[in-house]
Amino acid sequence: MKIAIIGAGWLGGTVGKIWVKAGHQVMFSSRHPDKQKRVATLLGALASGGTVEEAAAFGDVVLIAVPYRALKALGQELRSSLAGKVVLDACNPYAPDAASLIRDVEAEGVALASARLLPGARLVRAFSAVDATAVEASAAGRGERLGVPLASDDSAALQVAKQLVRDAGCEPVTVGDLTSARRFQRGGAGFRAHLSAPALCRALGLQ
Repeated sequence: MKIAIIGAGWLGGTVGKIWVKAGHQVMFSSRHPDKQKRVATLLGALASGGTVEEAAAFGDVVLIAVPYRALKALGQELRSSLAGKVVLDACNPYAPDAASLIRDVEAEGVALASARLLPGARLVRAFSAVDATAVEASAAGRGERLGVPLASDDSAALQVAKQLVRDAGCEPVTVGDLTSARRFQRGGAGFRAHLSAPALCRALGLQ
């Protein structure tokens, strides 16, 4: 697949590198495109770096892992580029986001807020409840495969996300629609649980 990483920091950069190793074409982007281009040259021909706008146009699938306070402007700027695309939302509200933003987004439901801020995208809440270290360990085969909770209102987009979770060396756990993603936002049983898929299912009451 052609995958764009918008916000190629700790999480986005780690997952993107694993996808390159799995054979996907990946464009890394951030506020510092020159840095992403340098990183991409070390990963081989399947990797590239660019601006956020270039990445959004490039990817058939887009992973967004940016500070939550940036999501509204991003959704406005990239609306046409993201329309109809599978978007994996890994963004979480946390300091230094404003306390009022954190409160309002968590009350609405982070997944539902993201869907509102990214209109037209086929949103899947993915990689939002795990950290890069756990993903990297799972991909390297250290311990059990990491269970990654997913939620979406789009069944076809969810299937794409499930495959990409597997390609990242982890195991997808479908929780339900976007409303159900509350169960793995901050404060929910699935947030930073870092469990195997069977254990995560038990923790979330899916079995």
